[in-house]
Amino acid sequence: MKYAYYPGCAGKGATPELHQSTMKVLDGLGIEVEELRAFNCCGAGVITEADPDLAYTLNARTLATAEVMGLNIMTVCGTCQGVLGGINKKLQKDKALRDRINEKLKASTGLSYQGKVKVKHLQWILVKDFGLDALKKFITNPLTDVSIAPFYGCYILRPEASTGFDDWENPQSLEKLIKTVGAYPVEYDDRTKCCGFPVFLENEDISTGMVEKRVGSAKKAGGDAMVTPCPLCHMGLDIKQDNAEKIHREKEGPSQNLNMPILHLPQLIGLGMGFSPESLGMKHHLVPTAPLIQKIN
Repeated sequence: MKYAYYPGCAGKGATPELHQSTMKVLDGLGIEVEELRAFNCCGAGVITEADPDLAYTLNARTLATAEVMGLNIMTVCGTCQGVLGGINKKLQKDKALRDRINEKLKASTGLSYQGKVKVKHLQWILVKDFGLDALKKFITNPLTDVSIAPFYGCYILRPEASTGFDDWENPQSLEKLIKTVGAYPVEYDDRTKCCGFPVFLENEDISTGMVEKRVGSAKKAGGDAMVTPCPLCHMGLDIKQDNAEKIHREKEGPSQNLNMPILHLPQLIGLGMGFSPESLGMKHHLVPTAPLIQKIN
C-alpha cells in the first residue's frame, strides 16, 4: 500500500505536528508514502473564485506529477481534499476543460494531465483502504475513558459529487475511527459545519463567534477533546479559542470555560497505537493537551 503524499501548505508549515504525527502513524501501520516534490498550494478555494483556470492548472500540475509516479494521492487536509479532489473530478469529466488546462500545463511545465489518479484523504484511507479491522489490531492503548467530538468541517464532505466517500448530511467515518481507538464519539449538531477559518480575514468577530459555537457545542455534549481531519479547522478552533472563550463566558457566565484540546486525526490514532504525546507533536497546540493526556494515562 503506497501513496504519493501531498502535505499541502499547512501540513508541514503552520501545523508541523500534523506532518510529524502522520509520519509516525503511517510508519507504525506500514503504509508507504513518497512525498510529492513538485506540488503547490491547492488554493483553498480562493484562487478558484478569482481565477478558475489558474486554480485548475496549479492543481493539474500536482495531479500530473502523481501520475508520473504512478501513485494515488494521499492528503492530510480536508480543504486540500475538497479542492484537489474536486478539480480532479471536474477535469476527468470535462474534456474541453481538460484540453484547455493541458495546453497551459504543457506550456509551463511540460506535464500532461491524464486523469489517472485518485485523491484520498488519510481518513478515507484508514477506513476504506487499510480497513478498520486491520487498524484495530494496532490499537495497544485503547482510549476507553475519553469522549471525542468529531469535527468534519466543510470541504471533506462537500460537494458530495466531488468527495463521494461519506454521507455529507450524516457522516460516520470519523465516528468509526474514534470507536476503533476505543474512545466514545460525542454526538452534537455542529460537527459538519464551517469552523469559521475562511471568514477570519473578512470578519474576525463572526469567525470567532463561529469557533465559540462549534467548540461550545462539543463541550456541552461532553467532549474531552475534538478531532478534525483539516489543519485549517484545527488552526481556527485552536488559535481562536481564547477569544472564543471570552465570548462564551459573556453568554454563559464565568463558570463556563471551553479549554477544549483540538486533535489532528493522526494524533488520535497515534495515541491509540500507544505512541507518546511528544512523538505526536502534542506540545505544539495552543490549547493544552495535558488534561486529555492525563485522562488517557
